[in-house]
Amino acid sequence: MTDNTDQVVGLLLAAGGGRRLGGRPKALLRHRGRPLVEHAVEVLRAGGCARVHVVLGARADAVRARAALPGCVLVDNPEWEEGMGSSLRAGLGSLADTGAGGALVLLVDQPGIGSQAVARVLGAYTSPLSLAAASYDGERGHPVLFGAGHWDAVARSATGDRGARAYLKAHEEAITLVECGDVAQAYDIDTAADLVHLE
Repeated sequence: MTDNTDQVVGLLLAAGGGRRLGGRPKALLRHRGRPLVEHAVEVLRAGGCARVHVVLGARADAVRARAALPGCVLVDNPEWEEGMGSSLRAGLGSLADTGAGGALVLLVDQPGIGSQAVARVLGAYTSPLSLAAASYDGERGHPVLFGAGHWDAVARSATGDRGARAYLKAHEEAITLVECGDVAQAYDIDTAADLVHLE
């Protein structure tokens, strides 16, 4: 039996500038009394990711100063304004020499996704060729698990705000879908109207 917690690194994409939120970086939005980035790191750890890499972009210095992220590898993405694809590339690049067999990718602006969903998707890891994603009533969502055997191709295809969407669409039949609709909600915090989801 593979020890997933050792093999799979949590990869948190937290570089967004919150353009539709008036330029408030999503990592620093408050949720349950602390910055969203702290909450998301805790979700990854509670779900079984012993190692966590966090990709920072918008106001990275402020995030470092205001958020307590002990033990995390902080990855700067100077190209964060290009969109999520650049953050995914930066994050996967940071894993190159870690010996990890997989990366479990979580987005900082989805606080409705908790540790139970992370644990379920993590449980789908079997080898560096694993490809898995949470699904919500059959619709693919986050978190997404990429075995290391996919990283190079994912990074090559990750452009703009689409992230890994093109790669996942091209490899749909290989994806293990893990239903999480009963334990998580996959909303995004994108606009001022979405702030009602923060506690």
